[in-house]
Amino acid sequence: MKIDLTDTTASKVNKALVQGRRAIGTPAVGMVLTLVIVTDEENAYDALKAANDASREHPSRTLVVVKRVSRSPRDRTTSRLDAEVRVGADAGSGETVVLRLYGEVVDHADSVVLPLLLPDAPVVVWWPVNAPLDPAKDPLGALAQRRVTDTYAAEQPVRELAARADAYTPGDTDLSWTRITPWRSMLAAALDQVTCEVDAVEVEGEEFNPSCELLAMWLADRLDVPVKRSLSSGPGLTAVRMRTSTGPIILDRADGSLATLSIQGQPDRAVALKRRETAELMAEELRRLDPDDTYASALRYGVERLTASTAPETPAPASALALEPAKRETPAESSDRATPALIPPVKKAASK
Repeated sequence: MKIDLTDTTASKVNKALVQGRRAIGTPAVGMVLTLVIVTDEENAYDALKAANDASREHPSRTLVVVKRVSRSPRDRTTSRLDAEVRVGADAGSGETVVLRLYGEVVDHADSVVLPLLLPDAPVVVWWPVNAPLDPAKDPLGALAQRRVTDTYAAEQPVRELAARADAYTPGDTDLSWTRITPWRSMLAAALDQVTCEVDAVEVEGEEFNPSCELLAMWLADRLDVPVKRSLSSGPGLTAVRMRTSTGPIILDRADGSLATLSIQGQPDRAVALKRRETAELMAEELRRLDPDDTYASALRYGVERLTASTAPETPAPASALALEPAKRETPAESSDRATPALIPPVKKAASK
């Protein structure tokens, strides 16, 4: 069921939600959170589709905030709120309100959203594109316990990662970090299978992919070893090679779907590492609303501390594995860093 409201108010939107629930006989109970999506008209459809798919696992009230561009001085001084209320089958497993803001009300989106939040339920704000540099200080971000961004959609992803580190507040997270969850799990499991010391690591992936940098920073932070970032033609992450005291451990994914795990002295194994859709990433993020300290520690490690490489796009064979040591900071340089790692490094396993 859809209800269209033109030049309306938050109070009328709430009444329309009640009217819609009564019309289809659906109570408001059962929704576990409020998901606020801040986007533009171009990306609203894809973001809403992903949120509806994720709501099958996390029934929620979804508020889509679309800030419309006013093209004339007269339009910029005229405030208007249009809303589209969806309940039932049109809203996934919860209910959806698409809010289109015009004129001066664009700068006061929090005052529109606040009356529509579910009472006594956590709030998650997601910026699919054009996220603020400091999400926690954004008026909408200040309403949330969890703030989700996506540096993959940024024009300069690596610079965006540095900005995220400087402005990090507990509750911030990024879908570029969520994308590497299967890689982190597989690498931790591989290290648990052997007793060894890791000497160096190489992370290979396409250029301008923040997930590659985040995985490299996580490995460098947790293992306290030199990590080299090398380039490939993709898609996404293509390989991680670890040089250990018992031989190389290699996780190679050339096609974006099926990977091969190679451990010295063991037969090669095929493992599923497919590239996941945005709906799966959001469903994973909504499973936990507490601060992600592991993400914070990896983010603060710093992209600039990785050893960059312009190696050819074809990866080197395992027998020719050669990793260059990263530049190590002097004690004076290390003490000058304003954001030390939150988690002490471990030496043998990335899962601890």
